[in-house]
Amino acid sequence: MQYKSTRGKVSGIGFIDAFLMGLANDGGLLVPEQIPTVSAETLNAWSKLSYQELTLAILDLYTNDEIPADDLKRMVNDSYATFRHPEVTPVTKLKDELYLLELFHGPTFAFKDIALQFMGQLYTYVARERNLPINILGATSGDTGASSIEGVRGKEGINICILHPHGKVSKVQELQMTTVTDSNVLNLSVHGNFDDCQRMIKDLFADLDFKAKHNLCAINSINIVRIIAQTVYYFYAYFRVQEASGASQVSFSVPSGNFGDIFAGYLAKRMGLPVDRLVIATNANNILERFVETGEYKPDNFRMTYSPSMDIQVASNFERYLYYVLGENAEAIESLMNGFRANGSLSVSADVLEKVRAEFGAYGVDNEACLETIKRYEASTGYLLDPHSACGVEAAEQRGQSGSVMISLATAHPAKFDEAVQLTGIKQEFPAQISSLFDKPQRQTIVDGETAAIVSELVKFYPAQA
Repeated sequence: MQYKSTRGKVSGIGFIDAFLMGLANDGGLLVPEQIPTVSAETLNAWSKLSYQELTLAILDLYTNDEIPADDLKRMVNDSYATFRHPEVTPVTKLKDELYLLELFHGPTFAFKDIALQFMGQLYTYVARERNLPINILGATSGDTGASSIEGVRGKEGINICILHPHGKVSKVQELQMTTVTDSNVLNLSVHGNFDDCQRMIKDLFADLDFKAKHNLCAINSINIVRIIAQTVYYFYAYFRVQEASGASQVSFSVPSGNFGDIFAGYLAKRMGLPVDRLVIATNANNILERFVETGEYKPDNFRMTYSPSMDIQVASNFERYLYYVLGENAEAIESLMNGFRANGSLSVSADVLEKVRAEFGAYGVDNEACLETIKRYEASTGYLLDPHSACGVEAAEQRGQSGSVMISLATAHPAKFDEAVQLTGIKQEFPAQISSLFDKPQRQTIVDGETAAIVSELVKFYPAQA
């Protein structure tokens, strides 16, 4: 397996080099040169595996045997030893034909832990094996930052800088990042929104001289390894629901901001997982819903919502999907994305939109509907959803089809977003790991939302490479 760029000027990249490259050097995103396909016989064999064993089986399709089997097994086992549930990503039934895939049992109580715990192990391995200093640079709308930091804090040979939008993440998300005191961690609280943070990150990675000088590595979902690691729980959820319901095919509803999580579901489907529909659940920042409805991809006015991790207007991984729906036409992608950067919008033809609608549904959930869904499910089932998971469940109800089994992704523990839960009148008890955060001092640097301000902090943070 080799990797290539969606924009066509990078190809023949191995697994570890793709991991280290992050954003492709031509400004595109890396994808497999061929998506591996899985037979019905293999699916049947995989259905009997533990989560860790399934992870190894899927990684084996992508790693080119670049990592010795014993080392890879140790990394996977160490990644999920920190999870609070033995199944890692258990599935629970909410009601007839609706299941919930719980992705919040990792150390920071968010789905990002599943890929980022593994990526932390992989970065540690690469730093040691290649004697290479690793300087991770990422942006977060809340959860990626905490999960990334947790994966590499205190690790020798690794530094990590995370940008988050100042005042636009939940208090728990902020505390999980800024109460970390390890010297290899820098938190930059940026005046602006997540899209501003993400744009600056991509600009810095696109500056190849700066990227090489500072040995920059990506932790966001622009990194293809993060997408691959997330495909595992789609397979795992299907197997568990198949056991419980006998369903031969399922649909997924996915709370979506940066399109990485749902692209992992799309990749799993392309690999051969029996997926009917993928439903994009958004909030009021609903650029993806508008695209599915109209074929136009155009940011609107930014809105703060009760589901801040989805407060994203420009979804990085959308380029990967466009690449496939346009028939892997790298020239068309480069033209579209250059036009988007220049004009702030892009459109696809009616024929392409028809293909999109055959694969995806979409539904935007406003703040009122989000809170109502939390209240309704807590009252009827006793299950407390966080606001992002509530958006997923509401979208599943609105876009699901009778007789079709739907799996909705629960992407975070409700304690991470108590500001929203309090508005429902529901009182929850915090896990001890979260309660303890409020007694710790914070450490962060507040900066202007300009690339020059970020560069100034990075140069100070990475003195050996400056």
